[in-house]
Amino acid sequence: MSGLRQARTKVMVNLANPAAAYRWWRLPADGIGLARMEFVVSNTIQVHPMALVHHAQLKDEVAKREITRLTAGYENKPDYSVDKLSYGLAALCAAVYPKPAIIRMSDFKTNEYASPIGGAEFELKEDNPMTGFRGASSYYSPCYREGFALERRAVKRLREEIGLTNAIVMIPFCRTIGEAKKVLEVMAENGLRRGDNGLEVYVMCEIPSNIILAAHFTEHFDGFSIGSNDLTQLTLGVGRDSGELVNLLDEQDEAVK
Repeated sequence: MSGLRQARTKVMVNLANPAAAYRWWRLPADGIGLARMEFVVSNTIQVHPMALVHHAQLKDEVAKREITRLTAGYENKPDYSVDKLSYGLAALCAAVYPKPAIIRMSDFKTNEYASPIGGAEFELKEDNPMTGFRGASSYYSPCYREGFALERRAVKRLREEIGLTNAIVMIPFCRTIGEAKKVLEVMAENGLRRGDNGLEVYVMCEIPSNIILAAHFTEHFDGFSIGSNDLTQLTLGVGRDSGELVNLLDEQDEAVK
């Protein structure tokens, strides 16, 4: 690779597994372009955030006992999530420091978030989770606001206590300008305010409204990252889960380009 000409465009890597982060640190990448928070939740934490917040009220005794086992030594159950999440994200950010690492906040769909331990008691049953209660909409909702608070605490610790200020926050599936304002307000409540200590907040550009109102979204976010999968399906009206229509799901279609 030493003989290759320097690219004009910054080339970043997508990483999900903190345990694998140090395998790739020698690559001449310009940072991490996407690190999905939900992979840390699924593989490391294993418990739904709301099940930690409301552990004492859980109806599922099996889930309750498993959470007690996993969080042994934690008097305050939510601290388990904050610790695991901040350390997992730290492994990713440290692998490329001081280059930027873009951390996307959780974007579980309701059918996916029912899978972590205790999740079934807190997730809605939707006919079409792909365009349902997910991403930014969940962050300020009473249904998940307390769970999102744990994500914010983890990122705040990552940047301010661990010192990995190369972490950039990215908000997924943000449908409207009003929603953008609400999410930023909720983040600021936990001391995660855009601009403070150099914090940049990006938005995942994956909904047609993000394109149509791009100039307005730039007033609230510091950057965009294109999510081509969702952008393609929502532009063409083709569900990714439809086997019958998969031939129409083309990222090179003129409408998408």
